[in-house]
Amino acid sequence: MSSELRVARLEEVLSFANGRTSPEREEAAPVPVFGSNGLIGQAREFNSPPNTIVIGRVGSYCGSVHFSREACWVTDNAIRATAKGENDPNFLYYLLKQLNLNNWRSGSGQPLINQTTLNAIETQIPYPREQRAISGIVGALDDRITLLRETNATLEAIAQALFKSWFVDFDPVRAKMEGRTPEGMDEATAALFPDGFETSELGEVPRGWRVGTLGSVCGYLNRGLSPKYIEAGGVLVLNQKCVRDFSVDFSKGRRHDPSQRKIDGREVAVGDVLVNSTGVGTLGRIAQVLRLPEQIIVDSHVTVVRAGSDLSWPYLGQFMARKQPEIEAMGEGSTGQTELGRAKLACLPIVIPSVAVLNGFDELVLPLKQRIAVNESKTQTLSTLRDTLLPRLISGQLHLPEAQAATEAALGGTLSV
Repeated sequence: MSSELRVARLEEVLSFANGRTSPEREEAAPVPVFGSNGLIGQAREFNSPPNTIVIGRVGSYCGSVHFSREACWVTDNAIRATAKGENDPNFLYYLLKQLNLNNWRSGSGQPLINQTTLNAIETQIPYPREQRAISGIVGALDDRITLLRETNATLEAIAQALFKSWFVDFDPVRAKMEGRTPEGMDEATAALFPDGFETSELGEVPRGWRVGTLGSVCGYLNRGLSPKYIEAGGVLVLNQKCVRDFSVDFSKGRRHDPSQRKIDGREVAVGDVLVNSTGVGTLGRIAQVLRLPEQIIVDSHVTVVRAGSDLSWPYLGQFMARKQPEIEAMGEGSTGQTELGRAKLACLPIVIPSVAVLNGFDELVLPLKQRIAVNESKTQTLSTLRDTLLPRLISGQLHLPEAQAATEAALGGTLSV
């Protein structure tokens, strides 16, 4: 059956209170600190109990919604909300996100939302039993999404650690110079590395390796086009919003009409590195394309960097990820608009290992990247399912058994709700 709903004001199910000025933060302290934009640090004090909902109160994150399962500190640019009575805090968190509280903000120069406004919002709310069932279904999807993302972060950290050891610290070369067997490496792989260094414009590099520029070793380095957008059909266009946290979010792309402007030669390929090349705060962010769900291009605010014959794309991806801070600093222009020129990016110096070492690196890293791509695809599928189920569950349009069956099919297990 579908959820039984009643119309209620938020003040009937939630208690709201403003946060307070943040205590002194400590990196290793046990209490999370939340502001309007989410988790911002740790402290030793808390002013909010477990299962607190945090709502951005002022500024650009006004109306944003976050959740803390543990006791936390909420700062004075946010509002803290706790469930009343038997109402389920997890469900109420999903409800507030679905309501899009940004629609209730006031003020033009400085957006603001206050407790009075929140208290008065009316919406349909199921009874606590149905709340718990809904949050159980949606929470199971969120938990799996979180696990997949954490797994990918671990896999990426392994790849980056290997890159740093081989191509930044040159650990295998130094070990061989000292007559040691490189740690964690078989004889065949160790034999790929030289046993000494030579001087280059970048300092000492392993003997026989070369130094070049990014532009000299790339098969393609170019900005995207200015699309002719359409609402449906066409070609998926990735923009700056799609490039974040070293991964590509295809869901934020838009559609281009190829009949209005040809895309020949501009299609993105697996292994391409995307670089945000305009703006303040987003310039220099990078992500590597590990899968192609369909034909894809990028817009003119994004630069595509593709490995040439002297590089492999796993090496290029790890190199660019490590260079992101340096790339971010390359922007030129005013504080209102900065640009990262293609020519400047092309001048980025790069060490070019031997083909044998590149092949050895690929053998270890390519399987990691393939696992990351599979996990990203699963994450997108689960996110789409969650975003489809949630509004229908909250509105009572979808029967709980149907939502449970769809979730169990996606997760490959039985839910207890």
